[in-house]
Amino acid sequence: MLMIIDINGSVSCLYSDALELDQIGRLTISRGSHVEPTLDGQWTADMSPVCGPVLGPYRSRRDALAAEVNWLEANWLASPSR
Repeated sequence: MLMIIDINGSVSCLYSDALELDQIGRLTISRGSHVEPTLDGQWTADMSPVCGPVLGPYRSRRDALAAEVNWLEANWLASPSR
């Protein structure tokens, strides 16, 4: 899990059940995207909650979820403006 620790001690990451994040302090959780099916049975990852693009379409939900994580890690989580 990629975790960014700010100079003030705030931690940012993509939420996962892999770690008990509440053990490091109070949590603030917000949506980073919407992974949804299209009318023709494909999948998109709408990154608008973090001012990003709509990714896809992808043939499978798994592919859309992978694209979502890759985009969030590369463009949102590591961004100094986050």
